Amino acid sequence: MARLLILSLPGILAICAVHGIFMDRLASRKLCADDECVYTISLSRAQEDYNAPDCRFINVKKGQQIYVYSKLVQENGAGEFWVGSVYGDDREDEMGTLGYFPSSLVEEQ
Repeated sequence: MARLLILSLPGILAICAVHGIFMDRLASRKLCADDECVYTISLSRAQEDYNAPDCRFINVKKGQQIYVYSKLVQENGAGEFWVGSVYGDDREDEMGTLGYFPSSLVEEQ
């Protein structure tokens, strides 16, 4: 009996450890430059600082350039969000950080 308990312990721990937080969906449709949203739609500049409320969003500093990849279609009174990437001050960060940000935060160039 003890052996059975020891063998099933990893499975029980995995079930208990796997939990997540369900977040509200921001939109059901988005506008992109291509089918896979790989190419940028536009380049924009942040007009003010923005601190991300959760892991889906990006932190942005005033004056920072943002490469916009998609624009979520506004639904049910929700704010309009775009998906973009920002790069650190040091140009060694080739990948950038990708996430959502409010469209009201930026001015398209």
